[in-house]
Amino acid sequence: MTRAISLHDVSKAYPRGPRVVERLSLDVSPGEFLVLLGPSGCGKSTVLRMIAGLEEIDEGQLLLDGEYANDLPPSGRDMAMVFQNFALYPNMTSRANIGFPLRIEAPGTDPRPRVDATARMLGIEDLLDRLPGQLSGGERQRVAMGRAIARHPSAFLMDEPLSNLDAKLRTHLRAEISRLTRELGVTTIYVTHDQAEAMSLGDRVAVLRGGVLQQVDSPRAVYALPRNVFVAAFIGTPRINLLRGLVRAPLDGAMTISLGKQFLRLPEPLCLDHQLLRVQQGREVIVGLRSEAVRIAKHSAARPGEVPITGLVEHVEFQGHEILVHFDTGSSPAVVPDLEAPRPRPGRPARRRRRDGSALTRLRERSGAGRAGPVVALDHPEETRSTATADARLPGDLIVRTTPDLALRHGMQVPLLVDLAHLFVFDQHGDRICPHPDRLPDLGE
Repeated sequence: MTRAISLHDVSKAYPRGPRVVERLSLDVSPGEFLVLLGPSGCGKSTVLRMIAGLEEIDEGQLLLDGEYANDLPPSGRDMAMVFQNFALYPNMTSRANIGFPLRIEAPGTDPRPRVDATARMLGIEDLLDRLPGQLSGGERQRVAMGRAIARHPSAFLMDEPLSNLDAKLRTHLRAEISRLTRELGVTTIYVTHDQAEAMSLGDRVAVLRGGVLQQVDSPRAVYALPRNVFVAAFIGTPRINLLRGLVRAPLDGAMTISLGKQFLRLPEPLCLDHQLLRVQQGREVIVGLRSEAVRIAKHSAARPGEVPITGLVEHVEFQGHEILVHFDTGSSPAVVPDLEAPRPRPGRPARRRRRDGSALTRLRERSGAGRAGPVVALDHPEETRSTATADARLPGDLIVRTTPDLALRHGMQVPLLVDLAHLFVFDQHGDRICPHPDRLPDLGE
């Protein structure tokens, strides 16, 4: 048996503190694997605990299979939770740990058949007589998963179950979790701050920032069509290149996006997305280019839709199967100051609220507050520049992914081609304006 889980305008706040979850609405279909993704402290574990019944819901509704469940005790929700710290009883063997909830639910029933079947599924038959202190981290996590699976619950709730393990073991257990949940067909909600886990495991990914849902979609759509600059920057390795740009759209000339010392000339005739950028004439925007949207090639080799720029090699990262080249193009990076923080930093609003504004202005400001504040502030260049300097971790302003056979060295001037088909443009508040939200391209093409 599996179940549908729905959250409608759910909010949560702790005494004398800010709201950690703000009017979150989310529907999880029976058998779906949904990943809650976001930086540490963004409220994703709190959402999981509210679904489990370990935290009270201050506002909104939780529906389980369409029935109101806010007041239902944890024991009545038929869910199994896997914790980050394993939560095994140290004085019990693995067999006893897996069978403990079965003995509680059905005291007169022998749990051994279900324990043995679960152990075979996880490949831990030889660990059943060992204590947790005699197991490695990966073995303990398998036992913790076995305790959840043996109950045959209607939903799995996993709270960063792999974060305490080394990278190689995480990759192995990630594949096991994917296989097991697919075979069992049980609704699963998985919390993580690791976007690689989210992209590889989830049927859908829900991205949270400051307790507010930013986007929920398939992993491919979240990567290819991020709703705002926070989602674009949080998803993808290496992180997307974000550059400050200025739209220039003269009536008698070509439309360009200035990047400081260089510019992107938009080919004519303009596609509809680029035509819609005319309304940004003279405004500063954020240009997003993933590392695969730029290639190293002579300008004469440009394909349709590619425009030339040049870059100065600042640093080369050898990755084995590829290299990441850091270029200085003379552009100014756009900073996402709260990318790794749980919620927006206080006292740094990007929009100035005016009490004498129109009703439409006030409504716009109010709707903006529902996104947990502006993601990027381009209205304060001095502050953004100082933040960028303090937070600078990598040289250059543009990272390009290429093959390892290129011989590049520091200081080389290199011709680059930008594929405008993979160009993102965000407004000053971080919302995507290109590709236009109402005209999403077909990802199947």
